[in-house]
Amino acid sequence: MHPVATVARMWAGPTARLGLAASAAVLLAACATDGPDREPLRVFAASSLTEAFQEMADAFEDALPGTEVELVFAGSQVLRLQIEQGAHADIFASADPRHMESLARDGLVTGPRLLAENELVVIVPPGNPAGIEAFADLAGAHRVVIGTPNVPVGAYTREALRRAEAAVELPGFEKAVMGRVVSEESNVRLVRAKVELGEADAAIVYRTDAVPGRVRTVQVPPRANVRARYLIGVVAGAQNPAAAERWVAYASSAEGRRILSRHGFLADVRAAQ
Repeated sequence: MHPVATVARMWAGPTARLGLAASAAVLLAACATDGPDREPLRVFAASSLTEAFQEMADAFEDALPGTEVELVFAGSQVLRLQIEQGAHADIFASADPRHMESLARDGLVTGPRLLAENELVVIVPPGNPAGIEAFADLAGAHRVVIGTPNVPVGAYTREALRRAEAAVELPGFEKAVMGRVVSEESNVRLVRAKVELGEADAAIVYRTDAVPGRVRTVQVPPRANVRARYLIGVVAGAQNPAAAERWVAYASSAEGRRILSRHGFLADVRAAQ
């Protein structure tokens, strides 16, 4: 069964690709096997990892000639379901530990490890027509968009709204904001798109998805914010297990974490394995 997800690749310029290739080659050479891997490496990853994993894939392919990386992006809950139903995947990277832990319990993913972290922000259109200048202003917005309860960004959003009531002393805040929700989307990119298209006064997304110039950012108070934890692991029965192990090692390395950091993720290079 083929996953219903967005498959996307963006290619860096020649100079950037050469720099990435040089760094990746050093990291990956020690675990290279004789001859290139001809079986494509299929990576299932949360939508918010799109740009970071595209950059990693360029470096990975340059360092291991003959290896083709296929990136499949969607909400973590969608990808988990597809893996449970037997979809061909070698790697799974989830924006919510619950989906990874469920697959690991069922023996469908091996060796999951922490990859990076993220946090929430409110985004509004560049002109901010609703005048939302603070997190508390969400209660007065006319059109708010969030993720569905099953998508990680939606679950984190609901937790942040609950925290705000106690930690930031906003009684009734969760109910007030949920009463302003006009749409619930299945991944964070669809949430952001509603603001970019002018179909929402505000939305709650990951910090990595708040692209300057396309949206404006309003901070979530630290005591109400939620730290999103990204886990990565090899799918049991992977058709390209050797390359899968290399990908996990590279993504978890200092170079991989530098790429994640450049794209706004919280990834401690010093903790690289």
